[in-house]
Amino acid sequence: MGRRGIKEYRAPEALALIAADREHVPLICPSCSTRSIVRAPRRRGGRAAPLAPERVTLTCQTCGRHASYIERGPTAPRDETMDPHIVRL
Repeated sequence: MGRRGIKEYRAPEALALIAADREHVPLICPSCSTRSIVRAPRRRGGRAAPLAPERVTLTCQTCGRHASYIERGPTAPRDETMDPHIVRL
């Protein structure tokens, strides 16, 4: 069984689309190969990240598929105590 009526991208497609959006490159629908992706909310001028986390929705106007993610603002720099994979001697 599937979820009828819900037109979401498959996980690898959604991740590729979200990565392209975060890198500010032109968005191409991985399903129908058109450039009719609409981003909500629209980008503000420049490459400045939002101050507060906000939900971004990417919707293809041709096939109706969509993907959503949370765009986070600038993050605090990580220090070496935050990474559990570093072995200290």
